[in-house]
Amino acid sequence: MKIGKLPEPMLIRSVLKEVKHRREEILVGPAVGQDCAVFEPKEGDVLVFSTDPITGTVKDIGSHSVHITANDLAASGAEPIGIMLTMLLTPETREEELKEMMRGVESACSQLNMEVMGGHTEITDVVKHPLISVTGVGTIKKEEVLVTSSVKPGQDIVITKWIGLEGTSIAAKEKEAELLERFAPSFVETAKHFDQYLSVVPEAKIAKEWGVSAMHDITEGGVFGALWEMGSGSNVGLDIDLKKIPIRQETVEVCELLGLNPYILMSSGSMMIATDDGYGLVRKLNQAGIEASVIGKATDKNERILRNGEETRYMDKPQSDELYKIYQ
Repeated sequence: MKIGKLPEPMLIRSVLKEVKHRREEILVGPAVGQDCAVFEPKEGDVLVFSTDPITGTVKDIGSHSVHITANDLAASGAEPIGIMLTMLLTPETREEELKEMMRGVESACSQLNMEVMGGHTEITDVVKHPLISVTGVGTIKKEEVLVTSSVKPGQDIVITKWIGLEGTSIAAKEKEAELLERFAPSFVETAKHFDQYLSVVPEAKIAKEWGVSAMHDITEGGVFGALWEMGSGSNVGLDIDLKKIPIRQETVEVCELLGLNPYILMSSGSMMIATDDGYGLVRKLNQAGIEASVIGKATDKNERILRNGEETRYMDKPQSDELYKIYQ
């Protein structure tokens, strides 16, 4: 492709034609020459915004970008409505690749009942590979907004599904050949398809209805980073049992082979929740087919403690995500 704005015919056939209208709140959506979206929230609602550049993966980047932003909105208790999408493509990007990205975006939006509200697509030589930046918008009643600073001492800390899902999926795709030297093809395929679990919107909805104080989507920095952020944001201590943190065996083995720490690995697909009755919430989530575990409690002390059998240690401040090691 030539550097500059996407040619209009290509924009129409490979971007705009891939986008469907499904939300009545969106009055004006993407079109040629249309620089702004128009969104009308329902009476009594407030708007919630989140923005994310997707840089940790190239494969399946379209659907991945939507889920990451929708998860952030869901963690605040909001219903994800739509996204503004900026796509920076390299001159080497083929139109079919662009169309595949848009199909991934639209597939995720359809699954979550969201809509592409607008955006910008450009070919440039300032990026090494296609980059998608997403700004998401959601709605919620003002009095129902959840923030990570609302964790209270004594509350249970719950984690949904398993940590490391996102990082395992990306690592398995990027290092497939290396993994196949050690593991069976079926094992590698299972790890690659952990991206089917990326959305935390379903569990966020259940948790909100159950009644929780705070939710935090576990993303860059992994579960250790998310625990630190939740404790620091609410100024509470934490007492966490390492052995209760749920993790798939595929994640353990992929991380061991690639020299990664799964507890500092991108974990979109797993939600951290603070609530008074964590075990009741776990039962409710299990009834909906969602795995969940109580991993510890918030405390009224300053210490953030990790217990591993007889061993006890203090949590470290967030570190660089382990996934970046596979690109070095």
